[in-house]
Amino acid sequence: MIEKRKLLGIIGGLGPMSSAYFYELITEHTLASRDQDHIDIILSSHATTPDRTDYILGRSSESPLPAMIADARSLETYGASAIVIPCNTAHYFIEEVRNSVGVPVPSIITETVLHIKKCGYKKAAILATEGTIQSGSYQNEFDKYEMDYMIPDSDGQKKLMDIIYEQVKKGGIPSPDALYEVVDPMFEAGCDCAILGCTELSLIGRSMEGDERFIDSLTVLANCAIKLMGHKTVGFPKSFD
Repeated sequence: MIEKRKLLGIIGGLGPMSSAYFYELITEHTLASRDQDHIDIILSSHATTPDRTDYILGRSSESPLPAMIADARSLETYGASAIVIPCNTAHYFIEEVRNSVGVPVPSIITETVLHIKKCGYKKAAILATEGTIQSGSYQNEFDKYEMDYMIPDSDGQKKLMDIIYEQVKKGGIPSPDALYEVVDPMFEAGCDCAILGCTELSLIGRSMEGDERFIDSLTVLANCAIKLMGHKTVGFPKSFD
C-alpha cells in the first residue's frame, strides 16, 4: 500500500518571479538525495489576480480576494494538506482565505515576526509595499508581541515602491545599493534588522546573503512550509536552527 504523502499548495503569481523563487527556495532547502525525497507541490500561479496594494489603498475597486479564495479552494480540492501565500501584502486577506478552506494557511508575516523574536532582534525596519504598510499588517504583529519596529519615511517608501513596481515587477533586479539607500538611515536610527517584507525584495536579497541584518520573509515562509510538510531542512542560515 502506497503511503499518502502531504501535498503543499501555493497560491502564487503574486507576483510570478517571487513565486518561482519561492519554489526554488523550497527545492534548494529540502534535505533530499533523490527526486522522490522532495516535497509534492501544486502551485497556482494566478498572475491575473488584481493588485493587492491598489485595492487596499482604494485605487482600485477590484478585490483580489475572490481569486485568492477560488485558488485556495481549488488547491484544497486537489488534495493540498496546507496552503501558503508567498505575498506579504496578501496577508490583508488571510482570515477570509483561511475561513474558506479546512486546511492550515500559515501567515508569512506572523512567521517572519516570530522568527525575528526568536533571533533576539530589538528593532526591525519594515521594508514592504505601501499596501502592507498602510494596512498595518507587520505593525499589528509586532505590537502583539511587544516588539519595536520602524517604517520608512515618505521618501524611502517612494523609493521602495519604485524598486518593487517599476523594476522587479517589470523583470529587472536592481543592485542592492538601491535598497541600502532606503534602509541605511533606518539602521542609523537604531534598527538592528530589516525585513524584506515584499517578496519582490526577496529577489534582491538573494545577492545580500552576507548581511545578516536582513530577514527575508520568503525564506522564512519556505522554512515554515518545508517543516509543515514533515521534511527536514538544509542550507538555511544558522538563525533558522
